[in-house]
Amino acid sequence: MKCTIVFVALYSFCFYNVGSQVRKPGISMAERVQQLTEMANVKPVLKFNGNRFRDYVKATPRNYSVIVMFTAMAPHRQCVVCKHAHDEFVIVANSFRYSQAYSNKLFFAIVDFDEGSDVFQMMRLNTAPVFIHFPPKGKPKNLDTMDIQRIGFSAESIAKWINERTDINIRVFRPPNYSGTLALVVLFTLVAGILYLRRNNLEFLYNKNMWAIGALFFCFSMVSGQMWNHIRGPPFVHKNQNGQIAYIHGSSQAQFVLETYIVMVLNGAIVLGMILLTESGNRKRDSKKRKILAVAGLVLVSVFFSLILSVFRSKTQGYPYSFLFK
Repeated sequence: MKCTIVFVALYSFCFYNVGSQVRKPGISMAERVQQLTEMANVKPVLKFNGNRFRDYVKATPRNYSVIVMFTAMAPHRQCVVCKHAHDEFVIVANSFRYSQAYSNKLFFAIVDFDEGSDVFQMMRLNTAPVFIHFPPKGKPKNLDTMDIQRIGFSAESIAKWINERTDINIRVFRPPNYSGTLALVVLFTLVAGILYLRRNNLEFLYNKNMWAIGALFFCFSMVSGQMWNHIRGPPFVHKNQNGQIAYIHGSSQAQFVLETYIVMVLNGAIVLGMILLTESGNRKRDSKKRKILAVAGLVLVSVFFSLILSVFRSKTQGYPYSFLFK
């Protein structure tokens, strides 16, 4: 009797272990599509960890595309551009969710490094953010990885890239942003207040230096590429594969936001040097001051022109000329 009880116990234990090691059969494609659709109706951007990524993105067969953003949103990761890229990605997903082109043929998902580091290893990714299109059939090709260094990661750029990969046209609808309108209202209010307070003495409006400085700042902002940044929405800086932060883009077809500020400062220093050289020719000044102005202006023009020429040389492959710096 004891032997029978022991045998039954051992048999039950072995059967339980064997049964628990058998992997549950995967869900069908129709069930995956239904579950993805239900989750997308609640939140257009789905958050995937390693298991969900394998179940919904890597599992086959599929009759839908998935746009996955690989990111690192945790503060300790210090990913400067991830937050901005995430906001633009959400705008595209929301625009698709409420557009006439909405269907269960396209889904948007995010994989964060802290929740899916195994996915990053699987995809051999060592940088963020990265946008990859997973087509219904086959593996992602080179063009299925969005080149954010070349075209940026604005919502319009993402939508255009998705259209090229999936033939699904997404019209981007941005949420209303009243910050620009508010800034204009504040600016006009300040100007009107100043004019009212100085209504009895408006000679400052004829100050040539004030208008010259304003014109210079406008020229610096336009020449440095601020309008290009507004249109393309490039990242502030970029972290390369070695983990180093790049401040200057390596191509003449793109730039970073910080790069435009650097170019603006360099141009400003060159103009300041030219102004000092011009002022040194004023014979009404003391001879020592004229020499100081001339030397300071010459140093500013030489050094900062060499720096801006070096930046141009690094962005234009094959450019042979340099001055003080290479």
